[in-house]
Amino acid sequence: MTPEILAPAGGMEQLAAAVRCGADAVYLGAGGFNARQGAENFGGGQLAEAVSYAHVRGVKIHVTVNTLVMDDELPALDRTVREIAASGADAVIIQDLAVNARFRDLCPQLPRHASTQMTVHNLDGARLAAGLGFTRVVLARELTLREIEYITARCGIETEVFIHGALCMCASGQCTLSAMLGGRSGNRGYCAQPCRLDFHNAERGYALSLKDMSHLDHLKALREAGVASFKIEGRMKRPEYVAAAVTAARAALRGEAYDRESLRAVFSRSGFTDGYLTGRRDTDMFGTRQREDVTAASGVLGKLAGLYRAERQSVPVDFFLTVNPAGTTLKAVSENVSTTVEGPPSEGVKTLPLTPETAQRSLSRTGGTPYYVNKVALDAAPGLTLPAGALNGMRREALEKLTAARGAPKPWRIAENPVKIEPHTAPERPELWARFEKISQIRGDFDRILLPLSEVEKRPQVVEKYGDKLSVELPSLFFDTENENLVEKLADLGIKDVFCENLYALKAAKAAGLTARGGPGLNVMNSLALRELESLGLASATVSFELSMSRIGALGGTLPRGIVAYGYLPLMRFRACPVRGKNGCGGCRGVSKLTDRRGVEFPVLCSQRRYGTLLNSVPLHIAEKPLPKLDFLLLRFTLETPEEVERVTGEYREHLASDRPRTGGLYYRQIR
Repeated sequence: MTPEILAPAGGMEQLAAAVRCGADAVYLGAGGFNARQGAENFGGGQLAEAVSYAHVRGVKIHVTVNTLVMDDELPALDRTVREIAASGADAVIIQDLAVNARFRDLCPQLPRHASTQMTVHNLDGARLAAGLGFTRVVLARELTLREIEYITARCGIETEVFIHGALCMCASGQCTLSAMLGGRSGNRGYCAQPCRLDFHNAERGYALSLKDMSHLDHLKALREAGVASFKIEGRMKRPEYVAAAVTAARAALRGEAYDRESLRAVFSRSGFTDGYLTGRRDTDMFGTRQREDVTAASGVLGKLAGLYRAERQSVPVDFFLTVNPAGTTLKAVSENVSTTVEGPPSEGVKTLPLTPETAQRSLSRTGGTPYYVNKVALDAAPGLTLPAGALNGMRREALEKLTAARGAPKPWRIAENPVKIEPHTAPERPELWARFEKISQIRGDFDRILLPLSEVEKRPQVVEKYGDKLSVELPSLFFDTENENLVEKLADLGIKDVFCENLYALKAAKAAGLTARGGPGLNVMNSLALRELESLGLASATVSFELSMSRIGALGGTLPRGIVAYGYLPLMRFRACPVRGKNGCGGCRGVSKLTDRRGVEFPVLCSQRRYGTLLNSVPLHIAEKPLPKLDFLLLRFTLETPEEVERVTGEYREHLASDRPRTGGLYYRQIR
């Protein structure tokens, strides 16, 4: 199977560039609920126009609906579902479980693809996506070729991988840096890219800025791995970029040389990297947009614009011309779509008779259209002819009718299935839970104690010590080829209860017969997502700390829920270490820091040299604040000493304000 080349389009000109340069499919955003709200996008009637334009030319359209939604946005989401269904788009790309539920319930036949924002990075995550009804999963960009191959061969649905374009420092869907620093949520499509600013450590600057990826030299290996779709990043990029990337990908897929210099010139950040795919996650992966990167584009834009200036004749058409005394007809057939036009009466031969050669010559003049003539069949009675002008007019009319038929909307059936969420009833007093980075930090008594799996492995006796109060936090990122079998490990340790920061962990917990609880990494922002997680067997959920307190209090449903009420909030999860030196990890003990351009320090925690976490500069602390009724409050301890744990716990038990640097987070702000 030849993988499709999937191109980005932020507007109509980018769409034309992608189609004319040979993309098999294009992904784009409708008016709202997409992760590139800064792009032009395709609101209103533009979506139907874009789908028609692409379908005429044999290209598919995938619509991104890949942001997190809030309860008050569900009616608008339903209108978006109906708009996309009416357009006849070929697939939707989804992050939020609530969005998946609305498409499943309202338009079940429309194929759904799991967005890279779902952070699917291992086999359990891909299999869970399959169980949710997704027909394709867009794998995380952090994966190696071996990991991609492992997942693709076993997950049971199609896989899609990024092959060119920008790299986020953070695993997609796990970044709250933009929201915390500026109130613009990447999970809601408004990322301000603060990571591209100068966060530095002792050895280097711009330590959160990666070069753009380019895996074009690895397309043969990715094809052999079974990947179904090669995706190009860049819905915010200009049409010349789209043209260059699609043209290069098309050539690379054929095993031909491509224009590397123009591709780099039109957009790059100090060049390109394939560090994730090859597993070389070192300092060479990092880069920024330099002055020469910006100025290089001016020298290639004219040449690249020429790649999509003319219509690409890529759609085959067969003509069947019948000429007899009763009349003239021309039938045009293109990929199971056919039209017929009637011509003027035929004439007796005055000069030369109508021959297959003259019919072929006249009907093959399809320049300026997306069609090329595959064959011409002539059935003409002897002694008859047709004026060239009449034949040309029939050709034009036939192609116009064929275009209208190929581009006609093929809407998906819509069902009526309104959202019904019952109100939530919480206890008068929430339970107090505490999560500890290290066992040595534990002080005091809590209703539930959370410990990382790595800590429990070191001292398995804590499983018996804390009994039913213990919940073991599974790794946020868990790469298949770097770890032992997770289910067997949990069984061997006697663990009964796990805390899940990623969807893969729900699948693993269910396989092991364990109680699963959801962490903030599951990005719960609405009542419908809570209901979906409950249907997957989740026992409780910690809602997103990007959600305001007023919205948290309004969440409905029966699933017990709580919030992170204290802690250095995780702003990023990454696989490429921003504090690693040129010679590797050296003497790093797993705790470091980055400093921003204003001198503010942000801690960096390393999890067994498998992934890292960027923490906020000051802890969230809201002990004295009035809170909505919740089932539990989670105190999240990472850097604190045992004495600080005791102090903070006391402040929360007594509802006391802290006199130390702190933040109220996003609970009392409105984010975009």
